[in-house]
Amino acid sequence: MPSDYETLRSWMEKIMAKAEKNDAPLLPVIENFKNFIETDPKAYMFFTQMFDQVAHTHKTSPADLPQVRDYQHMLQLMNVIMTHAPDFDETGLVGFPFNAILDWSMATKGGWAGFLDEKVNAHLKAILNEWATFLQSEESTAVLSDDPVSGWFGANAQKAMPTFVDDFICDPSAPHYGFKSWDDFFTRRFREGVRPVASPEDDSVIVNACESAPYRIAKNVQLRDKYWIKAQPYALQFMLDNDPWTEQFVGGTIYQAFLSALSYHRWHAPVSGTVVKTKIIEGTYYSEALSEGLDPAGPNDSQGYITEVATRGLIFIEADNPDIGLMCFMAVGMAEVSTCDIRVFEGQHIEKGQEIGMFHFGGSTHCLIFRPEVDIEFDLHGQTPGLDSHNIPVRAKLATVKGRK
Repeated sequence: MPSDYETLRSWMEKIMAKAEKNDAPLLPVIENFKNFIETDPKAYMFFTQMFDQVAHTHKTSPADLPQVRDYQHMLQLMNVIMTHAPDFDETGLVGFPFNAILDWSMATKGGWAGFLDEKVNAHLKAILNEWATFLQSEESTAVLSDDPVSGWFGANAQKAMPTFVDDFICDPSAPHYGFKSWDDFFTRRFREGVRPVASPEDDSVIVNACESAPYRIAKNVQLRDKYWIKAQPYALQFMLDNDPWTEQFVGGTIYQAFLSALSYHRWHAPVSGTVVKTKIIEGTYYSEALSEGLDPAGPNDSQGYITEVATRGLIFIEADNPDIGLMCFMAVGMAEVSTCDIRVFEGQHIEKGQEIGMFHFGGSTHCLIFRPEVDIEFDLHGQTPGLDSHNIPVRAKLATVKGRK
């Protein structure tokens, strides 16, 4: 849930006011999306239904935001956002501006069907890719200012990140602390020693692959299951995109954890071993489980579901420890966070704690997948997995693997 409704409402109203005053034509990528909606019968139905199903009975969204009226209004708001990097704000949905626009419609039947459609997702990908290009440009550094409220180096941000300079590689004497773009800031690295590798010489200790909060541990995971129902059970065949190695993990264990919008977003190897396969799977961006109903911070409540349908990156690792053997790290893009950037290659030997990739922009989720032969005991640092858990530091101890008897 957003932590400050008034700030979130103010932000949404500001974007809507800009859209009302903006008489510039739609950007080409947004115009293409408009033409697609208005010429494809399924898309027109989806994007009419998803707004009709809420607009007549509700004036505000789940987070009490002013309601997006129809797909034309949606396109106008998207057009405004395309040249804005996110200001500092501690509310979740402001960090995901497209998500804030679509949050209510995602939970409707029209939205559920529309955001699963391959053609719709192809257009969303084009829009998000163009926005990512802006976020990687020098122009996007405007929000890396010392504005006390909205700047990422202002007073409010410093209260939220009091040890930023000590924790992250940066230069406080340089413009924008030395960051060349919003994306450069977002994918910042920890300073050496800030997140030490737990038990670097002990191959029985698995470390946390991301700065993330435990969401779920599932054992005896099946090849196929009804992942779209309320419980959102995992279905390995769909998670791993019908990979021929999927059968090896049937009956095994999955650990899933969540990265918030304010988390560190680089991935690190949970074990030492050899990368034997990598794969990027194209998927959805704004699909959430219809069984969850309204989710003010969607798709947070659908994290199990999106492991089967969202954009994701797979890194299969043959661990040096034979008691682990073949395992899989899976990065899952959520909403705007659809870029899974794998930075290792097949045949490469990696050391536990080594950087293996990153998400570009926003919060996300990831899984570690183990075969049924692996006898694993998790250390969640005194927590119960769920939406209320808090981050375990990246490269800290996450689990211990017991030797085979």
